[in-house]
Amino acid sequence: MPVFEFEQSLGQLEKRKGGYFFLKIEAQIIAQFEKKRHTRLVCEIDDIVKYSCGLNHLGDGNYFIIVATKYLKTLKKELGDVVHFKIYEDPNPLGVAIPEVLQALIAQDEVVKNRFEQYSDGKKRSLIYTIHKVKNIDLQVQKVYKFLEENK
Repeated sequence: MPVFEFEQSLGQLEKRKGGYFFLKIEAQIIAQFEKKRHTRLVCEIDDIVKYSCGLNHLGDGNYFIIVATKYLKTLKKELGDVVHFKIYEDPNPLGVAIPEVLQALIAQDEVVKNRFEQYSDGKKRSLIYTIHKVKNIDLQVQKVYKFLEENK
């Protein structure tokens, strides 16, 4: 699994494009990954922050990864500051852990299992994030079935 290391200053998109802080990744780097632009990555910045991320089009043929404001605070960095970062393919294609409640439903309910397996990785992540927002297990189960019903 290739690891790419860079040093660059933090950029920020125009407000009309979201205003996100970002790190630019050249197209020729992304071309080296098997899934190209659909690759989930792990980004490590200054050996302090490590997170799973996806790629976004920059609009000039290159890509970028978003750096959340909470990570900038942890790093004590701001727009224009130089960071050292490395990226590599995320060994977990979803980029997030499957919650226990969903694992149990997949193991016990054939319909849940079949539907979940048919979803794209992005749709699976959406379901997982929906579950993570709720702390009550009964409500998590309800959210799973509601999501499956709405996303046939």
